Amino acid sequence: MKVKIYTDGAARGNPDGPGGYGAVIQYVDTKGVLHEKELSGGYRKTTNNRMELMAAIVALEALNRPCQVELYSDSSYVVKAFTDRWIDGWIAKGWKRGKNDPVKNEDLWKRLLKAKEKHEVRFIWVKGHAGHPENERCDRLATQAADGENLAEDTIGR
Repeated sequence: MKVKIYTDGAARGNPDGPGGYGAVIQYVDTKGVLHEKELSGGYRKTTNNRMELMAAIVALEALNRPCQVELYSDSSYVVKAFTDRWIDGWIAKGWKRGKNDPVKNEDLWKRLLKAKEKHEVRFIWVKGHAGHPENERCDRLATQAADGENLAEDTIGR
């Protein structure tokens, strides 16, 4: 099954307001019907990079069978880790960025690697907000999910 995932993470400073990470999974079922599933973690007090990682993780974990995934993110932190071989380098160095500089969010990176294991994932960086249609789609769909309280309960891809 082919799936598109749009992610967004926002570490907003207002604990009483909206914020958090969100993802939208889009797929077409066997009858040709387009489905969208919003996943959100609600408000979390953490870094924006952690939010971006969580958005990708919850979306991939929600898929219950192997899929061909296009994961759209405006976070270079997430996308470059896979497309620029950061992950391979970190693993080879024992999860260090330099000689003694530990990788930030190592627990989440390992969880993301596990979540993507059974899928064929293509990470796509939708850089900037200057009218790039996929970036606008990430912002609109995933931010809407992040601002909601639609917590990930069920799985996609039955």
